[in-house]
Amino acid sequence: MTAPHATPPTERSLSIAQARREWLDGDDAGPQGARIEPWLARSWQRCLAAGHQPQQRVCFDPVSAPAARHAAERNRALVSAARPVLDKLSRAIADTRYFAILTDADGIVVDVGALPGGSDATARHARDIARIGVDLSERAVGTTAIGAALAERESVWLHRGEHFFDDTSVYSCAGAPLFGPRGECVGMLDLTGVQVVERPELRHLAALSARSIEDALMQNHPCELLLRIDWPGYAAGPGTEGLLCIDADGRVTGANTAARQMLHQPLGTDPTLHCNDLFALPPQMLFDAARRGDAALDVPLWSGLRVQARPQLADRAPRGASQERPRLRDVETALIRRAVDDARGNVAEAARALGISRATVYRKLARRRQ
Repeated sequence: MTAPHATPPTERSLSIAQARREWLDGDDAGPQGARIEPWLARSWQRCLAAGHQPQQRVCFDPVSAPAARHAAERNRALVSAARPVLDKLSRAIADTRYFAILTDADGIVVDVGALPGGSDATARHARDIARIGVDLSERAVGTTAIGAALAERESVWLHRGEHFFDDTSVYSCAGAPLFGPRGECVGMLDLTGVQVVERPELRHLAALSARSIEDALMQNHPCELLLRIDWPGYAAGPGTEGLLCIDADGRVTGANTAARQMLHQPLGTDPTLHCNDLFALPPQMLFDAARRGDAALDVPLWSGLRVQARPQLADRAPRGASQERPRLRDVETALIRRAVDDARGNVAEAARALGISRATVYRKLARRRQ
């Protein structure tokens, strides 16, 4: 039995086309009837204010080789935390012709998931954006899920003509921002397809996967006590469980998005925030419960609400800290190796993507084998 093949609703395509005429092409005196998401209007307006026009060509240029190396080193912890999630995502979306892209907070690609097969044109469009070091920020490629998620700090869905430039109208994408333990935006996760059926449900998958990456970053954040919290009677799962990092003095040194939302606090950004400011019990009780191995305890909040907490004594160093840190030379070689793999062994194409010569690629890879 063959599954039915869904097609984008005609009304949706017509609505996008009307919005483009009114907002971008200037056919009318101004936006009149076509309603678009406020965040999308803000992105289009930023592109217009920067002097861009939808008909401009988009080159998908990589940053310079030194900048790419710096991005790889700076985001090593993010890539390490995200890699298992990207592998799971590749399996989950394997039959949809979508693929995953991880960028840093500047919109620079730092890792990609497995690319789907397809026609030569589809594969070319995928390779244009799924290359480590490519700048996919709003300033470089206009309105995309990547730029919108980084600007709006929330998950988005973007389909075909909702992209600002005509050159990017072949893509459909979901995006979700990534936040570090101190609440800072550290990057974003993008799920993109080329000339594919619209799948807005991927927005939920992108957001849930982003939370899983944040939790992995939290697991590696140094602290004395890792506190897992959820609402009593509700089973917490990956991406929905609140995580708090607490130091030996009871100060909160980090938190994931779920914890910040549950406690309604900008956790991790204030170095003076203490457990006493959050919980109506002494923090020593949390440490004692962790030493006893208590599975869970109800913790009162000053608001009158209660959370269920599972305290866990953490290692004094983040996971993997005792291992030898990779040398910059090894990071550089790994970046080149990945570029060659992305180019399916085409060294000339990999060299162009990295902004270096073919001779440099051969020399660096030869050095790795020595």
